[in-house]
Formats: sequence, structure tokens, C-alpha cells
Amino acid sequence: MFRGVTAPPSPAAAPTPSGADDWESHWTSYAEAAALNPAQTYRRKLVFELLALAAAPPPARIFEVGSGQGDFARDLLGECPSAELLGVDLSATGVAIAQRKLPSGAFFQRDLTRPADLPEKFRGWATHAVCSEVLEHVDDPAGMLRNLKPYLAPGCRLVVTVPGGPMSAFDRHIGHRRHFTPELLGGVLRDGGFDVELIRGAGFPFFNLYRLVVVARGRALIKDVSASEHAELPRAARLAMRAFDWLFRLNSAATQRGWQLVARAIPRE
Repeated sequence: MFRGVTAPPSPAAAPTPSGADDWESHWTSYAEAAALNPAQTYRRKLVFELLALAAAPPPARIFEVGSGQGDFARDLLGECPSAELLGVDLSATGVAIAQRKLPSGAFFQRDLTRPADLPEKFRGWATHAVCSEVLEHVDDPAGMLRNLKPYLAPGCRLVVTVPGGPMSAFDRHIGHRRHFTPELLGGVLRDGGFDVELIRGAGFPFFNLYRLVVVARGRALIKDVSASEHAELPRAARLAMRAFDWLFRLNSAATQRGWQLVARAIPRE
């Protein structure tokens, strides 16, 4: 049941020593699952709310860390057509897919666990930045955040999402080092040179339920996703995704017990 209900996030960091999170293979194999994943849609909603682009003076220049195959960037342009986009991802495959989808954006293959060498015109460029489902893949997340700062304008609004709650076998398979608590995420942001404006848990109760289903599937989910690499997702998986997409609209905003953590911060001067 619920086969293929999750898909890999968008990395900007080097793979694990085991080689499990092979991002070139992931974006070739899991592109459809990632595009349909209801958790991705839910996260984007949270990120858009915290970016608050409608209230920002133009031009909005958005730096996406872990831009993947460009789905977030595409949806962002739907919300804010005048935005300028810069995306960085470890996967050359993901970068190529994103660039084809959004020829007006600038996408680069880089490992941001190391000092970046993006074109000079992007230094101090970004008015907004997004780092969604990336820090859990990194041995030194604060160090990676420090590597972003040269490309952020003063007062740049950084929005971060990371997973909380229990880790599944699939999470480990795609290279999660850790899941976060609000306290841990706050410490990482401060160590990375940012002042934290807010941190909260979102998604209670249905995002938590979704995550419990993923955990319960265990290693069987890895086999399910691997079996669907060269075929369309099964009808049961599509139905499950649609069901959770609808349920996520009923999540409570009045409690912070959700296992989807989201934060907003600005670079410290």
C-alpha cells in the first residue's frame, strides 16, 4: 500500500561515503515521483508564505539551494512572474532538466559544502534564498550556510525547510544524516551566520501521518521506488499521493507539532 509515496529532495551537497544518494541516478529515475510528491507541494506552500514575495520591492532575486529539476522555480515564477532565478544543485542531471524547463533562469552544478565559484555578478545578488530539504544531507550544515552568504544581499530573507520526526529506511537510503528539532535547526542557522526570525513545526496531523506511512513501509519502499524506475508510477501510488495532497490542506496552523520544520532567517552583518 502507498507505493512510491515519497521521492528524493534536491541536494546541493556531496553524496554519502556509501554512495547511496547517487543524485545523477535519482533525478533520472525519480523525476516523475518527485514532481507528483504531495510533500513537495506542501513545502512549496510553506516556503511561498515565508518568502512573502508579494510584499517585497521589485526586483525579487531568488537563490535556490538544491534546485533539483526546477519544479519549485517553475511554481515560483507562477506566483511572481517578474522574479529572477538562480539555482544550484549537485546533480548535473537535475540542473539540465531545470534549465530546459526555465530557460530564463540561471542554473549551475556546484557542491556547496565547498566555497562556491559562481559568476561574480551573483555576489551580493539574492534578495531571497531558499534551502529546502538540503541540510539533512550535509555533514556540516552550518558550514554550507556560510558558503551561501557571499551571494546574499544585506537583509536577504532565507527560508529553510528540513525534516523532523523519525527517520525512515528510505531517508537513510537517500543520504539523510539527521532529522532536526527546532532547537537543532536554530543552532545550525546561528552557527552559519544567520539571525533567526522564526522556526516552527508544520503539518500536524496529516503530514505526520504521511511520514509514519513512509517509516512503516521500511525497506520495502526502496524496492518499490527502484522497481518503478523505468515505468510509470503504479495507479495505487498516484491515488495515495492525491489523497495526501488533499489531506495536507486540512493540516492545523494552530499547533507546531508537525514534523515538517520551516524557518526564516537573515544573514548576520
